[in-house]
Amino acid sequence: MPKGRTRGGGHKGQRRHFTNPDELEAQQEKAEKERIWRAKHGDIESDEEEEEESRSSSSEEEEEEGGEVVKAKGVQHLIEVSNPNRTAAKTKKVPLLNENTELPQLSRREREELERQKAKAHYMKLHAAGKTEQARQDMARLAIIRKQREEAARKREEEKKAKEAALNAKTEAVNKALGKKT
Repeated sequence: MPKGRTRGGGHKGQRRHFTNPDELEAQQEKAEKERIWRAKHGDIESDEEEEEESRSSSSEEEEEEGGEVVKAKGVQHLIEVSNPNRTAAKTKKVPLLNENTELPQLSRREREELERQKAKAHYMKLHAAGKTEQARQDMARLAIIRKQREEAARKREEEKKAKEAALNAKTEAVNKALGKKT
């Protein structure tokens, strides 16, 4: 792509026209001459003088304040503007930063979620200790189930013994009938 500024035609489908590099240099030379002429006649200081002054003044101000210096642009230093949306950067001191180490403010939903989690943990702790109504009911149910299982085991044992006794009685009767001695 050729060097230079585009003139018009920045939209799709339109031709682009580029300035001639010689024409661009001529414009820059003209601007430079005008800047020099204004510097000689005291209208506006030259860029070089402004840079030197800004460097020296900013280094002096930084040494005095120890902070960053913002250079005024245009007539900004002459006009005082009160924009409520524009806030100046405030420097905080280290002791003040350390004092504000409390937890950040939580939203209502976050607070409610934390409370729910704490309540659940507390309930589970009481439940494990058997101090809640549900834990008492569970323990009563568990005791009933244990009794039922013990009774069922006892009945099975008795039935087993009864079957063995019946089997032994039958085998003795068969042996007696056959005349066998045991």
